[in-house]
Amino acid sequence: MSYLCPLCHSPLQAGENRYSCPAGHQFDRAKEGYVNLLPVQHKHSRDPGDSPQMMQARRAFLDAGYYQALRDRVVETLSGALAAHPGDVLDIGCGEGYYTHSFAPVAARHGGECYGLDVSKTAVRYGAKRYRECHFCVASSHRLPFATGAFAAVVRIYAPCKAQELARVLAPGGVVITVTPGPRHLVQFKGLIYPQVKLHDTRPEALEGFSLVAESALSYPMTLPGEQAVSLLQMTPFAWRAKPEVWRQLAEETAFHCEADFVIRTWRKAG
Repeated sequence: MSYLCPLCHSPLQAGENRYSCPAGHQFDRAKEGYVNLLPVQHKHSRDPGDSPQMMQARRAFLDAGYYQALRDRVVETLSGALAAHPGDVLDIGCGEGYYTHSFAPVAARHGGECYGLDVSKTAVRYGAKRYRECHFCVASSHRLPFATGAFAAVVRIYAPCKAQELARVLAPGGVVITVTPGPRHLVQFKGLIYPQVKLHDTRPEALEGFSLVAESALSYPMTLPGEQAVSLLQMTPFAWRAKPEVWRQLAEETAFHCEADFVIRTWRKAG
């Protein structure tokens, strides 16, 4: 599969060290193997996405295995979808590739390849350097640099994307697998930060052009040492609201008890 030029939307041809389109736009392939397809005019900040500190915290937490149950469930869901409709897989908002690389062997068993996309150059560099079996790119999830009908499945774990773009890049019969917070996901962190704790709203989003064909919940308790509790907080939107005393309290914990709670949904492209 070839990428599309983010400036003129023509197919990109792969050279030894760069990609180029017929209009003459060129994009270098980094030494780690990824390609940056996020032009400066498509950025909303100088360095969008997660910072190096956030990436390091994320990798430390995920490598410790606390979210492996979620990864296993998504892999199982993806395997079932590809058995019925084989092809390439796209992981939107792939971060440093923790989930992406586990999708690659599933795609390969069904004759496909796995692509990871994130707006964070830092995250993609981390992923591409570690997981050579996947194809990584820096790009906007709202302007996917792929041809119409390119994928059999798209995975979105907390990542935003326009329904029209999802429908465009999916082949007929393709699926989107989404992961969103369950009602009690990390409610104990909320209790440290907010005076009143509200549970997550779990109503399905409206994905125009798709029908919801499956939904499952996954919840389990976690006991985290202080270092991992701090890493997890850094991965969440709660981090922006946490006061210094919250960070200190978590860092001093020897066993912080909290809950992981997820909703996994499968959406099929209409028609």
